[in-house]
Amino acid sequence: MRFRETEIVELKSIVMDDIKKEIIAFANCDGGTVYVGVADDGKVLGVENADECALQISNMVRDAVKPDVTMFLHYETLECDGKAVVAVNIQRGTNRPYYLAKKGLRPEGVYVRQGYSSVPATDTAIRQMIKETDGDSFENMRSINQALTFEATKKEFEKRNVVFGQPQMQTLKIVSADGIYTNLGLLLSEQCLHTIKAAVFEGINQNVFKDRREFSGSLMQQLNDVYDYIDFHNQTHATFRKLLRIDTRDYPEVAVREALLNTLVHRDYSFRASTLISIYDDRIEFVSIGGLLPGLELDDLMMGVSVCRNP
Repeated sequence: MRFRETEIVELKSIVMDDIKKEIIAFANCDGGTVYVGVADDGKVLGVENADECALQISNMVRDAVKPDVTMFLHYETLECDGKAVVAVNIQRGTNRPYYLAKKGLRPEGVYVRQGYSSVPATDTAIRQMIKETDGDSFENMRSINQALTFEATKKEFEKRNVVFGQPQMQTLKIVSADGIYTNLGLLLSEQCLHTIKAAVFEGINQNVFKDRREFSGSLMQQLNDVYDYIDFHNQTHATFRKLLRIDTRDYPEVAVREALLNTLVHRDYSFRASTLISIYDDRIEFVSIGGLLPGLELDDLMMGVSVCRNP
């Protein structure tokens, strides 16, 4: 049997650490075979113990590659020129992208096959694989950033005497069953990429700025900070009925709360643009990013049809 490297064949003389990236690349693309015991030029060197070699590879992959790809690997021992060669057959995985656990869902952790080599995937390729695997719902997709913290969200749960642990995070789909954070987790973490920009204008147009702020961090933190900002600029006016003083505000707090919540809950987070809140002398405008969901028309909304963008 003659060996040579191709788009679906990789040759390894011995088991080395970089065999993991070859397996990841094949699982992320169209599958392939890694032959261990064969030099790059195709010369058969063989391995001393085929069973130990296969077990070593299996343990390396199980410990270092996420999600679990072991079900897509098949090991076979071949006799070539009187020597043992281990063939690792890799199928295209169904839970792509696969990546090195220590590197995460980043180009340095995700590999794809390009010609005869395994190379880091681009951010675009990683996002496309996630979309193909997880579907079009942004919040259910796996987050590219897996180094997330949830201090603000924990505080909100503690205020309501609700436990915020791993079981609750899985129930809320902040983290998947295999321990991978979703985009919903990203939105509720301090590492959230989306911001809210709020501004106060003099008069009824945007000609003159009086104040502007940008709020970042967990959506939980943004929600509280933005509400306080609006509340500060929500003026209180006093009227008198005989000896009774009656205080009223420009905007009812319940209306501000409802508008703010809807702005955050219903926006399209697949866009990176900021949510916009503009406070004028005669109104407050909330701009929530995103158009109509696919399949919906304006007439459908007028008839009362409701479809949840972010379940």
